[in-house]
Amino acid sequence: MTEPRLGLPALGFGVGLRAPHFHYVLAKQPPVDWFEIISENYIDSQGWARHVLRRVAERYPVVMHGVSLSIGSTDPLDFGYLGKLKALASEVQPKWISDHLCWTGVLGHTTHDLLPVPLNEETLVHVVERIRAVQDFLERPLVLENPSTYLTFENDTLSEWEFLRSMAEEAGCGMLLDVNNVYVSAFNHGFDPARYIEALPQDRIVQFHLAGHTHCGTHIIDTHDGEVVDPVWALYRQAAHRTSGVPTLIEWDAKIPEFPVLHAEALKAREYLRGAPLPCASAIPQVDFAALPGAHPPLPVFVEQP
Repeated sequence: MTEPRLGLPALGFGVGLRAPHFHYVLAKQPPVDWFEIISENYIDSQGWARHVLRRVAERYPVVMHGVSLSIGSTDPLDFGYLGKLKALASEVQPKWISDHLCWTGVLGHTTHDLLPVPLNEETLVHVVERIRAVQDFLERPLVLENPSTYLTFENDTLSEWEFLRSMAEEAGCGMLLDVNNVYVSAFNHGFDPARYIEALPQDRIVQFHLAGHTHCGTHIIDTHDGEVVDPVWALYRQAAHRTSGVPTLIEWDAKIPEFPVLHAEALKAREYLRGAPLPCASAIPQVDFAALPGAHPPLPVFVEQP
């Protein structure tokens, strides 16, 4: 039996619970290991969506995944939002609550986007303090995901993997490793995705995300609108080899297919890991960015203005 990480269970292979599939899931009760919900879709709902969630939570393990925590913002933490999050968690008893290493707005205004943080010691101290405060309020561990990014900052002094390692260890939080995001950001900024994965603290990784993306030639956008591509599967296998038994979820949020197609993509992850013996890291196919179609220099660096 796989040992739990940070006391969190090994759930298996799951999918996101999305509105187009509500009737199918309730009627068919498909043999899915677990569901992940977008927290914001339910915290202010007492209608059909909340009813479906209650029914699903009675039968399946559920994880809450948020997009509004804004852990990297300089605005004060939104304890009104956190109170709603805690109340929903009390009702559905999720296995854990996750969000993203990002900021989503400033001065009380929300951008509805997951914006990157400067990767330096000052930001690290700020984020760690806020994670501790959130975990104390929620009375449960927080799990944070690496975002996909499209710019970097001039005052970055740490790589993203160095920042994540220090953040997880100093704050005592878990990590949601989005393998597709690693690939997207690696292409956009020109770093080695295999090195990124090897540098992370494997004992802090409690969940994987896999998803499709849109390749625009000079850059990749994290769109969650299709199947997982082969290089991302290769990186996933590398990460899974290091961690063993970490729950895996397929994200598919646009051009959403019929439920059996989504479920089949999740089962693909399981079968992929049941195949031939996992190779060592050196045998993982490396991504040669210079040889890819539309090869390009890293995307521009954002220069902060005084």
